[in-house]
Amino acid sequence: MDAGLDGDQELTAVPGVPTVPGSGPARQDPAAVRASSFLHRSPRVRLAALLAAPMAWLVVAYLGSLAVMFAAAFWSTDGFTGALIKQASWDNFRILVQEPVYRKIALRTVGVAAAVTVIDALTALPIAFYMAKVAGRQARRLLVAAILTPLWASYLVKAYAWRVMLAADGPVNWVLGPLHISGPGYGLTAVTLTLAYLWLPYMILPVYAGLERLPDSLLEASSDLGAPAGRTFRSVVLPLVFPSLVAGSIFTFSLSLGDYISVKIVGGRTQLLGNVIYDNIGVAANLPFAAAAAVLPVVAILLYLSLVRRTGALENL
Repeated sequence: MDAGLDGDQELTAVPGVPTVPGSGPARQDPAAVRASSFLHRSPRVRLAALLAAPMAWLVVAYLGSLAVMFAAAFWSTDGFTGALIKQASWDNFRILVQEPVYRKIALRTVGVAAAVTVIDALTALPIAFYMAKVAGRQARRLLVAAILTPLWASYLVKAYAWRVMLAADGPVNWVLGPLHISGPGYGLTAVTLTLAYLWLPYMILPVYAGLERLPDSLLEASSDLGAPAGRTFRSVVLPLVFPSLVAGSIFTFSLSLGDYISVKIVGGRTQLLGNVIYDNIGVAANLPFAAAAAVLPVVAILLYLSLVRRTGALENL
């Protein structure tokens, strides 16, 4: 290349940019160079620029919708026309607190969520321990695949499968028939069992990950010191896997609080907060009361996260 070609093409060298012998550097926009240099010297500004778009989406789509829901909870509807009355009032919350039926539904919802969490924790611990510490590599892969497979199936398929199993002529009553025992049928117990099955993988996977990080040397040391299996579990395994249990409980507790489909399928006449919200949106067309009812699960989740945080479990995840 002609050495004088750079001047003919009005190309000039940029300070700090190496040139290749026989060729000139490409022209660069001075504003782009200054912006690049500024971002290179300011890592916090660079990080803020990268997070600006997702954070804006989070604020608008998620926090914005929560803010609108919270504001709508203080509105009311006209009893004759059904039009929204956008005047602040505590009437919806007063009804939720003072009416015994809604207090009972709220307590029942929290009780079901707590029961589902306990059932999943007791079920997940032995399964995850076997996967992490007992099973071989090939068996471990198969078990992980078996745990993940239900997540690929439709929610409705799994819920209706439990409806078939718990029916009067279903497999549960057929198995328990020779023992002169009948199954739970449709109702609160059926809802608890169905939700426990649906959210079980969300408990097993965090506990399995926590047990995988548990060094085998600790178990061997406990055994060498003469501790029985129960003492090893209480003193070594459980304290170290507790953060993972907390992580799984956040999923099972929060998902159970807002569920309403399983209640419609296997709940019979059982009512949870999710059904109250759904019915007031669709049948009653009372959006402000539905918003007020939806605030209760959000508050319950925030209180649960606050209690969990005080245990220090979240900091150890």
